[in-house]
Amino acid sequence: MVVQKNQPMREGQTGFLRGEASERSGKVRQVTAASEKSNPITTTTLMEEVIRRDNLTAALKRVRANKGSPGVDGMTVEELGGYLREQWPRIREELLMGDYRPQPVKEVMIPKPEGGTRQLGIPTVLDRFIQQALLQVLAPIFDPTFSSFSYGFRPGRNAHQAVKQAKEYIAEGYEWVVDIDLEKFFDRVNHDILMGRLAKRIEDKRILRLIRRYLQAGIMVHGVVQERWEGTPQGGPLSPLLSNLLLDELDKELERRGHRFCRYADDGNIYVKTKRAGERVFESIERFLWKRLRLRVNRDKSAVAHYPERSFLGFSFTRGRELKIRFSAKSLRRMKGQVKSITRRSRGVSFGQVIEELNTFLRGWIGYYRLAETHTVIRDLDSWIRRRLRCFMVKCWINSCPTRYKKLVAMGVNVKDALAMAGSRKGPWALSNAKPLKVAMPNQFFAEQGLLSLLHQYQAVSPTSALC
Repeated sequence: MVVQKNQPMREGQTGFLRGEASERSGKVRQVTAASEKSNPITTTTLMEEVIRRDNLTAALKRVRANKGSPGVDGMTVEELGGYLREQWPRIREELLMGDYRPQPVKEVMIPKPEGGTRQLGIPTVLDRFIQQALLQVLAPIFDPTFSSFSYGFRPGRNAHQAVKQAKEYIAEGYEWVVDIDLEKFFDRVNHDILMGRLAKRIEDKRILRLIRRYLQAGIMVHGVVQERWEGTPQGGPLSPLLSNLLLDELDKELERRGHRFCRYADDGNIYVKTKRAGERVFESIERFLWKRLRLRVNRDKSAVAHYPERSFLGFSFTRGRELKIRFSAKSLRRMKGQVKSITRRSRGVSFGQVIEELNTFLRGWIGYYRLAETHTVIRDLDSWIRRRLRCFMVKCWINSCPTRYKKLVAMGVNVKDALAMAGSRKGPWALSNAKPLKVAMPNQFFAEQGLLSLLHQYQAVSPTSALC
């Protein structure tokens, strides 16, 4: 395996990968916020907690549940159990002695919804297992000291709580949003700063050494391992905790200044009463982020704006006397883009398969966006989806007048209207909104085909469904 040295390796880098913090508390001693300012963690035996049998069993169960693709060694999740039965005594000894060395992560590029690509770094399943075991020990130590206005990747907290908190601020009159976008956060995290924060709270040098090695493990790109001297790609269980630990310093500074804010991972907003106040806060926080955390603000994506002009975690808020949570314009565009992709005739799939894929997507989509309080938009989306399906059916009938005519008559359209529709020179999308086609394929037709109503799903899961 070739190692490509892009830059001299420095001591200090940070990781931020996507993972899951277990709510398991265990017997690990928790730390209060005050302890951060005084003494480090009172135990030097955290590694012994990591390799406890019950902790490892829970970690293995979580890794298996998450599944995921193999890392650079090609080992699958299904193969991990057998490998551990043979190799765990050696791995355990390496962890206890502080000699364990993680393997590089595998680069995977995924498309961003708004265009471009995002780099993920997939650790091996063994390293995901060890990271998960670490997470389950460290999360109960650090999480209780985090700000109550941090909602990302924390037990018992979620994006909906962050959006509701933002709504409360706006209702209180804090209508100007300082929307700060961190420039390439995952690539720019400073390892030295992160390790310094960890060292304030952890005495076990083996834990610190292991985390540093994870940060410096490198990433395999086209068969070549590139060393990293700052930043880390997303992809492993430990990263969300490390990112929250780094950005907690920003949270504490905002609390010290008395600002209203809410943060979800690296996505956060500050709420103020005037535009002038927002501009002052923006300039001040930008300086703080660079001076204390060596993080840059992306000025092209950041802004100080009135709240209806900005979105937060896929939602925005209505103007007017009654403040409501609504879908952001970008969220609706993405949703429609996905529906268009599923209902594209050129895919060469059956109508039944299209319905099945739509149902799967719509369940997940409304499950997240159930917080929206503008249910009339849901009705409009339902109507638009049915029109997309009518368009799909028209395209299935080819450009043949006799075929269209026969299909329409068979579906209950009168002869006169069927003839007019069959001979029409309009395109499928225009025809999909014509009255004869709505007669042929009413709402009941789609219900019989198995299409789930977006509005009915919304009413079943939304806390505001009583308003529908």
